[in-house]
Amino acid sequence: MTLQKIVSSLTLVLMVTSAAIGGTLQYGYNLAIMNSPTIFIQTFINETFLERWDIQLEDYQVTLVWTIIVSIFSLGGFAGALIAGPMTIHFGRKKCLLLNNIFLMAGALLALTSRAAKSFEMIIISRALVGINSGISMNVQPMYFGESAPKHLRGALSSSSAVFAAFGVALGQVVGLREILGSEPCWQYLLASNAIPGLMQLLTLPWFPESPRYLLIDRGDKEACINALRRLRGCEVQSSELDEILQEQAETKGMRPRRPWELFTDRSVRWQLISVMIISSAMQLCGNDSIYFYASYVFREAGISDDKIQYITIGTGSCEFTASIICNLLIERKGRRFMLMGGYIFMTIWAVVFTIALLFEHYVSWMPYLSMACIFTYILSFGLGPAGVSVVLPTELFNQTARPAASMIAGSMMWLNLFIIGMIFPFLVSELREYCFVPFGAVCLLSALYVGLFLPETKGKSLSAITSDFHKLNFKGQDAKCASQTKAQYQLGEVCLSTAL
Repeated sequence: MTLQKIVSSLTLVLMVTSAAIGGTLQYGYNLAIMNSPTIFIQTFINETFLERWDIQLEDYQVTLVWTIIVSIFSLGGFAGALIAGPMTIHFGRKKCLLLNNIFLMAGALLALTSRAAKSFEMIIISRALVGINSGISMNVQPMYFGESAPKHLRGALSSSSAVFAAFGVALGQVVGLREILGSEPCWQYLLASNAIPGLMQLLTLPWFPESPRYLLIDRGDKEACINALRRLRGCEVQSSELDEILQEQAETKGMRPRRPWELFTDRSVRWQLISVMIISSAMQLCGNDSIYFYASYVFREAGISDDKIQYITIGTGSCEFTASIICNLLIERKGRRFMLMGGYIFMTIWAVVFTIALLFEHYVSWMPYLSMACIFTYILSFGLGPAGVSVVLPTELFNQTARPAASMIAGSMMWLNLFIIGMIFPFLVSELREYCFVPFGAVCLLSALYVGLFLPETKGKSLSAITSDFHKLNFKGQDAKCASQTKAQYQLGEVCLSTAL
């Protein structure tokens, strides 16, 4: 390997690291850090009400305010997903990630000063702003990676977003230990500690190139695109790669960026849209991320003593982090469908075993440990497939004009379902008790069936090849003559031309 190639490989790795540290790492980190200070913030809420209005809140009232603090993160993420598309179109992928830190820094400042100001409302606003930051990152970062990666590494680079999200969870759990920042005097510093990765991104990401596809297709700057490709590939740009980008530019010439509602009425992207909506929703409806919101709650129900819970929760984050790395290594070998379907099948199995373990935990002494093992294997299965593959699909299934809108829809579904699950999860646990994971197991089984029946494999395929696979689903039953006449000119975002044209 030449020195130039080594430098370019290092450039690609450092670019991914810089973007992800202030990107999807923030999503995982901000999920995890809310678990440790639960009791301290609830006490702070109660004391604030008592000092302001001389009102002693009931337990359920404190829980309600706490649930709002936790769930507002999801609503912020939903808002971030909605504005991510327009931001990427106007500012580009890299600049969008940099500007996104405005929300993060504002949120960190509010969290840091909330205790001194004796305002739990500042925590709520802070969590909403941090949610917006995470919502934008979860949409833009996989798009940035997918558009910058060579075709044979596209899945691995895009799925690295999930690796950093899982690393953020593990990091947040470690920083949230009582021995570090998870203690009563330090919880405000814990909530504001997310500013450090954001600062690291601000200092490093400007040195790396913009997405080559954005530079050529959106801005029409061929020279800048070639320079970016040279920096990322470390050699003369291969004509095949540049031709593919030029072909996509020609196909989308004169087409403005698509709006989300336009995709719903376009038959040519019907099954692509259905696929990303189902997979993005299943990613949250499977209940995996809610375990991080309410990890203590789940382990307590599994029979684990309170003094051991904070250390066991670190294992959950480490488990998903390890699984995400394995997924990242396997995704280009085994393919998207295999990893996604396999992950959901295993999650279904472990949900059933977990339910059985909870039913017999009062009758068999070692059942609580089986329950705990099921949570770990459930998270492990999630990391092996759904966590990594779900973020790749919007990048691979849509062309440049439709990709931002598709990412907005996928992100919106993810965050909206995270909010719903975050709100109802504690009630599911308290009402269904031993059967609390039955709904999640059903979601996983249905998701595995959908992937197996309807989702084509996209590994190593060009956009035109993926388009052709979905064309058969989108226009199933159409006259063969129409299909043959439009095959050469059909692209995502265009309607099937009639024979009359």
